[in-house]
Amino acid sequence: MHKLVLWLIVFSVCGGVLHAQDIAGTWQGTLQLPNGPTLRAVLQITRADDKGLKAVFYSIDQGARPIDAGAVSFQSSVLKVALPALGGNYEGKMNGDGNSISGTFTQGAALPLTFNRATPQTAWAIPEPPPPPKPMAPEANPVFEVATIKPANPENRGSSMLVGRGGNNLFTTTNTSLRDLITMAYGIHARQVADAPAWVESERFDITAKPEQPGIPNLAQLATMVQKLLTERFGLAFQKEKRELAAYVLTVGKSGPKMTKNESGNILPGFGGRGPGAVGVQNSSMAEFAGFLQGRILDRPVVDQTGLSEKFNFTLEFRPDAQLQAPPGGGPPPQLPPEIENRPDLFTAIQDQLGLKLESGKAAVEVYVIDKVIKPTEN
Repeated sequence: MHKLVLWLIVFSVCGGVLHAQDIAGTWQGTLQLPNGPTLRAVLQITRADDKGLKAVFYSIDQGARPIDAGAVSFQSSVLKVALPALGGNYEGKMNGDGNSISGTFTQGAALPLTFNRATPQTAWAIPEPPPPPKPMAPEANPVFEVATIKPANPENRGSSMLVGRGGNNLFTTTNTSLRDLITMAYGIHARQVADAPAWVESERFDITAKPEQPGIPNLAQLATMVQKLLTERFGLAFQKEKRELAAYVLTVGKSGPKMTKNESGNILPGFGGRGPGAVGVQNSSMAEFAGFLQGRILDRPVVDQTGLSEKFNFTLEFRPDAQLQAPPGGGPPPQLPPEIENRPDLFTAIQDQLGLKLESGKAAVEVYVIDKVIKPTEN
């Protein structure tokens, strides 16, 4: 009789520990931004069909749009969650009673974030996210109704191209060169632009352009509008010819892709810099990712041969090439912090983190030989 009671007690204690260490559930905490507001964060963790874990992240005070996590693991009371759509991640350790997780949210900077297990009584209400933006009609003849082009502030650093800032469908660029616009509009690398005058690269512009048609354009529609803008405002004229150039080829590695599929239904991809050698990618096809690599990181065209048609979210962290980090006017490249210097090179990072392979070779590509181009007037 005493032995039976003892086993019942042991079973009861073990059962309590197992329940306390169950990570599945809703977790919530507040994130204090440096010199900014306090944001409420919610992490909903569930068991996947394969007995693994999956999670959805919400930033309640920033629209509460559900953000699917990438890899999720919980081992030895340590929770790790990758958030490729944000270019960030979370890592924390569960306390003894299983009701809180103390850790760090990293998105460029590392910020403390403690999650507490929510109950039906304490759970924050998650508001309905705003509806996704309406796409431009597929049969539309896309054109900018009006466009303002101004010289950029020479003190500006970095550049951007955005669509839909402020909830509308404006196309805006900051500190962009004409070469940037040409490569974006035609999906080519800078090496595929020939016989252009020096100012095409050296002079920078800020552009605000309003499409004539409502809705968010897809990438092909946006490219068509920018092509028309280049012809009308920059007088761009060129001839195309095939040349064999050094290139990179992107394929799928032996183990298959390791990226999270994006099922948001959003139209355009997003590429956000997270400091040297780090980028958060959202809603991108591999063809679009190849275009980003050749336009922003690599010194030659990138040919997509992955055969993947889906859209993905992922974060890529690598050690940037020292020569590409050198100042434009010459001089040694900046010293990288140890945590960046110790990262793998780009090729290894793409293979290990994304399950892809990037190899150098040669390919016959179209080269755009410039016949005419002029500096634009502002309006």
